[in-house]
Amino acid sequence: MKLDEIDKRIIRVLQSDGRIQNNELAKKVGLSASPCLRRVKILEDAGIISRYVAVVDQAKVGLRLSMFARVWLTAQDSETIDLFIAAMRQLPEVVECYIMLGESDALLRVVVADLEDYRRFQSQHLTRKNGIQNVKTDVPSEIVKQTFSLPI
Repeated sequence: MKLDEIDKRIIRVLQSDGRIQNNELAKKVGLSASPCLRRVKILEDAGIISRYVAVVDQAKVGLRLSMFARVWLTAQDSETIDLFIAAMRQLPEVVECYIMLGESDALLRVVVADLEDYRRFQSQHLTRKNGIQNVKTDVPSEIVKQTFSLPI
């Protein structure tokens, strides 16, 4: 689907406020309510807008640390990778997981309460039983930028 400028404006507004009422959205993008609602529905049906979520402040719910784990797998065959992917999808602490091209095989962002919680998580889940050979953990000292909006 080719996006026109109105589609892009709709997406930009929804990325900043997914709960905006259709009438307000229509005003902001320069449409009347019915055509605006149709366009949003088309964007949803096409999978361009895949879902709506609440962005939660992790510190305010007791999850004060984001840890980045670089993972090396025991092998690079499809069976090992599939085992790893299935295991990571089951772990709520893993909020992002990427299969990488480069030095490590995967990169995880793991959200936990504290260092003890991460140590426990790592020893229980980042193990050979999940196809993992080695893990190197990086601890960020400051969040400079974190956004969920794409530059559309």
